Amino acid sequence: MTNQTEQQRDLSPLLPDRHPEPDFFVCDIFDAAPKADTASMVHPLFTLSTKPDYRIREYSKGAIWLKVKPGSDGAATVHDRDVLIYCISQCMAAINDGRKIDRKMRFRAHDLLRTTNRKTSGEGYRLLQAALARLQSTQIETNIVTGGAEQWKVFSFIDSAETIKETRDGRMQEVEITLSDWVFNAIREKGGDILTISRDYFRLRKPLERRLYEIARKSCGQKSYFHYKVQTLYEITGSASTLPEFRRMLTKIIRDNQQHRHIPDYVFELDGDLVKIRPKREFSEAYEPAPKAIDKVKLKLGVHEAAKKLAAGWDTYSLEDDWRAMLAQKGEVPANPEGSFVGFVKWYVQKHGAAR
Repeated sequence: MTNQTEQQRDLSPLLPDRHPEPDFFVCDIFDAAPKADTASMVHPLFTLSTKPDYRIREYSKGAIWLKVKPGSDGAATVHDRDVLIYCISQCMAAINDGRKIDRKMRFRAHDLLRTTNRKTSGEGYRLLQAALARLQSTQIETNIVTGGAEQWKVFSFIDSAETIKETRDGRMQEVEITLSDWVFNAIREKGGDILTISRDYFRLRKPLERRLYEIARKSCGQKSYFHYKVQTLYEITGSASTLPEFRRMLTKIIRDNQQHRHIPDYVFELDGDLVKIRPKREFSEAYEPAPKAIDKVKLKLGVHEAAKKLAAGWDTYSLEDDWRAMLAQKGEVPANPEGSFVGFVKWYVQKHGAAR
């Protein structure tokens, strides 16, 4: 029975949900949804290879061009991008909460690993350290616009990274990262340079599936339809395979997704030489007019128990009504309602003090 269960898990197109129990205190801010910069969603800045990639890659589309030069450990991978997504998400949540942000960020390594569905074992910490090294050593030369400015630029994804604290067995407790100006510009401008992505993005096994999701998220949004030629997708995914091999992998992914619907938010169809992309119905319906959608938001079991630990005597069910009113006024539904509610409770107590 055990072997059969393990085989079934191995056949799943998704990685296991390594942290199924919600941790409402990892991101105790209003909107801690995963967010990514659109430049690297559209352009192939990260390698799809799961082995060290030492190729110098060049790409151009219209007036946009880029060159990616790997470091001594190879180029930054699509999975290394999780670190940047986490940093961008924390910065955007701080902006939404009215707090200042800085290129230099400090956070618990455990929080990043948990949020991005990574292992929190010793292996998980070693892989994180390797990802930080590749993000710092990979060099990008490009004229891609971020923050409304087009300029020739040579940069790494992060300027530096260091461990501030370590456990006795050598695991990182706190990490300090300095983001590059290029990445930070996209965050500061907020606007159209940042998009919310699904948490299930972190469960996608295959790098190509992650790239297809990113491209779909940027191209389609919540309600539109889009299509690409296979040749165009081949170029913008940054695949190192031959075009026939890419088409074979693409065909298999699309068939798997039609069966399992495991790629978040979108469905794909291969029609001759065209890849058609459209949002799933449930994804589009999630973006109904805000007041109607907010009424349908159901908080998970356990969130009120978590909120009571921060509520300083306030009635959390009454605070939930205030939270929903705040969301209706803002005209938006958070991608992480539980984190948003707990963050609201914390903010409310900071503003009003303990209940009398």
